[in-house]
Amino acid sequence: MSRPSSILVIAAHPDDEILGCGGTIARHRKQGDRVMVLILADGVGGRSASAGTVSPKEVAARRDCAQRANRVLGVEDLELLSYPDNRMDAAPLLDIVQDIEKTLALCKPAVVYTHHGSDVNIDHRRVQDAVIAACRPQPGHPVKQLLFFETPSSTEWRPPSSLPPFEPQWFVDISDSLALKLEALAVYEAELREFPHPRSLAAVEHLARWRGATVGLHAAEAFVLGRSIH
Repeated sequence: MSRPSSILVIAAHPDDEILGCGGTIARHRKQGDRVMVLILADGVGGRSASAGTVSPKEVAARRDCAQRANRVLGVEDLELLSYPDNRMDAAPLLDIVQDIEKTLALCKPAVVYTHHGSDVNIDHRRVQDAVIAACRPQPGHPVKQLLFFETPSSTEWRPPSSLPPFEPQWFVDISDSLALKLEALAVYEAELREFPHPRSLAAVEHLARWRGATVGLHAAEAFVLGRSIH
């Protein structure tokens, strides 16, 4: 893995950043790289019985989990926005793009990690569209590498005949940071399920072990490369 000076992870909901690339984040931090995490939606509003009704207490609890989980990985720069959970398709795409552009201007990342575009979750797909627009390769743009991660219980649930499937060709060795990924994910206790649900600690570890085994490693996170400029 290269040694960029600044990394940006853009996720739809609190916990997506850990599920998708928590081990990679921890590895970047161990290498001394600066990592900023941007989370766009509140992550709880979609559960409300009444559309548009959000419990401030639930939002605050989810934000607290995000702060604690990212501290486990060594992340000091975390930005939490408040787009509606599972309703980001109702927000103008330009608004999302412009919010992402503000963060890009702030941290000037060389590498951006975000969602894969074939996820079942509409917010994940919306975020990927916005990230691609915000990271369009204009002269002088800081982003040199764009990588799309998989999110257990969303990416693999999309039938391959529906949208292009997640077919990774970029792998990051997280053999030494898998334990930190699982520790950070455990902070989001309310979001976890019992095995064999894919959003369980056991399933997440199995996935990391399998991704690693496919490329001769003890554990890995897999990505689809969107763009790389050298």
